[in-house]
Amino acid sequence: MVQGTGSPERTLTEDEIRGTVQDLLTGRDVDGRHVVVVIPDGTRSAPMPLMLRLLHDALAGRAARIDVLVALGTHQPMDDAALDALVGAAGIGRDRLLPEMTVLNHAWSDPATYATLGTITAGEVRELSGGRLDRPVDVRINRLVAEADLAIVCGPVFPHEVVGFSGGNKYFFPGVGGPEVIDLSHWLGALITSYDIIGARGVTPVRAIIDRAAAMIPTSKLCLAMVVRPGGTELAGLYAGPPEEAWAAAAELSAHVHVRHVDRPYKTVLSIMPRRYADMWTAAKGMYKVEPVIADGGEVIVYAPHIDRFSVTHGAVLAEIGYHTRDYFLAQWDRFRDRPLGVLAHSTHLRGQGTYEAGVERPRIDVTLATGIPEDVCAAHGLGYRDPASIDVDRWIEDPDPDVLVVPDAGEILYRLRPAG
Repeated sequence: MVQGTGSPERTLTEDEIRGTVQDLLTGRDVDGRHVVVVIPDGTRSAPMPLMLRLLHDALAGRAARIDVLVALGTHQPMDDAALDALVGAAGIGRDRLLPEMTVLNHAWSDPATYATLGTITAGEVRELSGGRLDRPVDVRINRLVAEADLAIVCGPVFPHEVVGFSGGNKYFFPGVGGPEVIDLSHWLGALITSYDIIGARGVTPVRAIIDRAAAMIPTSKLCLAMVVRPGGTELAGLYAGPPEEAWAAAAELSAHVHVRHVDRPYKTVLSIMPRRYADMWTAAKGMYKVEPVIADGGEVIVYAPHIDRFSVTHGAVLAEIGYHTRDYFLAQWDRFRDRPLGVLAHSTHLRGQGTYEAGVERPRIDVTLATGIPEDVCAAHGLGYRDPASIDVDRWIEDPDPDVLVVPDAGEILYRLRPAG
């Protein structure tokens, strides 16, 4: 049963949020138990200081142990200053603000992090993926989650380029899961294409894989699924209950709050990326969220002068393969089959739709980076370059050119063409 409330037209009060948190834990057997709270890193907008304080109030003195695990996926670990900012402890210290809670990164690069849960068979993968993939996948997860008595997902829901809408069980896979499900699920999303799956309602094939992996977790699971109002961290909605059900309710509201419809496609889109995106691995959301409203032959400019690299974690592989359409990789699969599938997927997501015929790749749109990444490096990766100093953001925002869309604070709002009729 899902508890909570939400509306596109109003903001939840702190009392409403507190009530939903308390309702989630009322009657739950947490006394003397080990509770793990799984939260997003700093790349997601959410009122994490408030949510952790309310969870702390509800669990402290009852649970024997409370761990707050940051779901990095394969993002870089957050340093102490970033963790303090995430939980709202700047100038105080996490141990004083949340004395019964330990906040830690998901150590995804350490094999000892994981507990093995089993294998999803090739037949199951084939069925869940709609026949797109036919291979087994091992399921591993951070052992803190596997060994806890209760795992609480506490994170926002947004339109997402791999799964349709983020949140829910996605905080387990890829959030704190092993690379096997990460790679398979991301490649499945790439096969469908970001253009087609982003903002898709309901249980997509990727969501079905994630839910199947989450069902293998032996720990009791609950979820606080947030819908964040655009441009800040206030909540339009908060839903509590089993991860699948809380997520479904939040995704329905997110489809109204985080999707903006326009009447026609644009020749040029300028996506202005906030500083919460520190590399192109994360800032690529400035492309994903606007691709559906860029006209054929048009251009997206990802404006982020503060970014000077593609990815700390995956940069070496990206330098070797570059950015290409899905069909480019599929047509030459023997060349790429041994590359990490998650990196191939990211490559296709940023490059967007296109074709590859007779040895010629024809992307549907141009992707240009106005970042601190040098022009020759952009070219070597197969992307366009524009000097960020040549872009007067204020002038672009004020420019009435009907063929240009400027998106401030890009990366979380999905733009789509308004349905006919």
